[in-house]
Amino acid sequence: MKGYEDIQKQGQDNFDAAVKNIEEVNKGVQAIATEVTDYTKKAIEDGSAAFEQLMGVKSVEQVIEIQTNFAKKAYDDYVSQASKIGEMYVSLAKDAYKPVETVFTKKS
Repeated sequence: MKGYEDIQKQGQDNFDAAVKNIEEVNKGVQAIATEVTDYTKKAIEDGSAAFEQLMGVKSVEQVIEIQTNFAKKAYDDYVSQASKIGEMYVSLAKDAYKPVETVFTKKS
């Protein structure tokens, strides 16, 4: 009877770890989706603002200046966002692995 209880306990531990893993993945994916949505909204707003500036220019020099500033800011924002999203994916992987690691540690 003791062996059966051990198997049942191990099965429950594995199930709990799987549920916790799914919860962590879900939480991480939601955070990433929110971050991407916020970045996209901001990028659209920045693009619209640059377009509005371009509509009021009176010289080619102003056009070049506005486009250059917009391109530099868009690139810097993209690189920053890509780095942040990458860090979020690494954190997601670590957090999702913790419940599984706990199960393997208990078996050792």
